[in-house]
Amino acid sequence: MKRTLSIILLVALTMTLISGCGGSTNANEIKIGINYELTGEVASYGQASVDGIELAIDEINAAGGINGKKINAVKYDNKSDKSQATTLATKLMTQDKVVAVLGPATSGAFKATIPEANKNKVVVASGSATADDVTVDANGVKEYAFRICFSDSYQGTAMANYALNNMSATKAVVIMDNSSDYAKGLAANFTTTFEAGGGQVVATEAFVAGDTDFNAIITKIKGNDFDVIFIPGYYNEAGLIIKQARNQGIDTPILGADGFGAPELTEL
Repeated sequence: MKRTLSIILLVALTMTLISGCGGSTNANEIKIGINYELTGEVASYGQASVDGIELAIDEINAAGGINGKKINAVKYDNKSDKSQATTLATKLMTQDKVVAVLGPATSGAFKATIPEANKNKVVVASGSATADDVTVDANGVKEYAFRICFSDSYQGTAMANYALNNMSATKAVVIMDNSSDYAKGLAANFTTTFEAGGGQVVATEAFVAGDTDFNAIITKIKGNDFDVIFIPGYYNEAGLIIKQARNQGIDTPILGADGFGAPELTEL
């Protein structure tokens, strides 16, 4: 994280100098923004990211900073809300005058801040925004948007290949968060790869973030013949789906991507 943060800030400083816009630095510091989900639906991801960022800042500053300048972070909680994330990104860029904004964590919230980054010529970077179109889309490269993680196409493909080649799975069920860009991308790539490899997705069921009762979905999929379940979504709902599926007697292996990467998954 320390090396990655240093590179991002050097890129941000270079782009700021080239554009003549964006944030400003004084003689002694580099001001960056932290725009993460510290409360709300995906707070576990946001807090973990901020912990890493703050540790990296402490280590960089203790080693003399970047080109002799110490890093000063301005931190806000976007409360796992996309519109709040956009508002805070604007505030960090236009009022706090940061040279770069780290976060948000989720693809949807991060993408919502990119127009503000382009308008204000300030770099935004995320360590977990995995949607394929975060940095490049049909309109081309997003000049001020960066990420330090793999994409949904990589994850979805990897999980499908694992199911096919390591588990010898031939029939899959997908239970996806239909309100999430992240989940939609994962589901699409998993399905394409799994079926191209000779497998069959026998059912795709959807929920939305915040749902807590998945028993109807689980009852519905029990009528199918399948040997793996893929849940593209975040730990909050995934943990409950797993628990309720097991309570209904489904012992089929369940796969997920980095959305499973929180201790709360096994605590729900």
